[in-house]
Amino acid sequence: MKEHDISTTSEAPDKPTLEQEKGAWPQHELLASYLRDGILSGDFPAGSLLPSTRLLREKFGVAPQTIKHANDQLASEGLVRSHRGKGIIVLDRRPQTVVPAATKRPANPGDPYRWITEASKSGLQGASVLLDVDEVVPPKDVARALGLGASGVALRREQVLTLDGEPAEYVRAYYPVDIARGTEIAVRKRIRGGTPRVLQDLGYPPLRCVDTVSARVPTPDEVKALGTPTKVPVLRTLRVVHSVDDRVVEVAVMAKAGHLYELQYDF
Repeated sequence: MKEHDISTTSEAPDKPTLEQEKGAWPQHELLASYLRDGILSGDFPAGSLLPSTRLLREKFGVAPQTIKHANDQLASEGLVRSHRGKGIIVLDRRPQTVVPAATKRPANPGDPYRWITEASKSGLQGASVLLDVDEVVPPKDVARALGLGASGVALRREQVLTLDGEPAEYVRAYYPVDIARGTEIAVRKRIRGGTPRVLQDLGYPPLRCVDTVSARVPTPDEVKALGTPTKVPVLRTLRVVHSVDDRVVEVAVMAKAGHLYELQYDF
């Protein structure tokens, strides 16, 4: 197994040195960020060794303890593991691509939720864990999208979507109470086919989605739901779902671990 040589990229303009960024973050976090980018982009491929302590010291001028802390951080994220006598081995944890358009369509009659069927196409086992169902005053951006006043309430379904048993997405979906009350959406149990199927049966089929995606530091709830081990950002999607007559029938706030998942949109 060959050690990755970074000497040829030591002066690459898009790879700032830790010295240039000193003071912004702890040095081990900057080093972890550099190595993480190389792993996720494929510069440090799965099965290869990360650059050795010697090479990293030569490139960045950092202490061995800084390098150890960076490697420990990457190990806690599931990106590498230490092998005694060999070095730090890169694991096969390329970002999982999620195609939002494929998961939002209502399921066919009798079929499970689209998240589950789409996961199976990639050889993964998808599932959902329902955390709560209640009526709440939603966040301001959600209330604005639903057309609610300052004290207006919406019905919220909170769940974690998993892939092969690991948390993949934390979802808080909000629905107008005049649509959701008294339906399956308001019951605290999983819905076969998911809420898109229920909305379609109620005469409000999801016809158009508008996604607004941002990267943010995770909230405590997101850290707990996703089990994020370090300060990696989450991909936050605010999804507004329109139905007949362009009525908004759902607004969802979804968070994914930014280093493990990527979104793909086909324009």
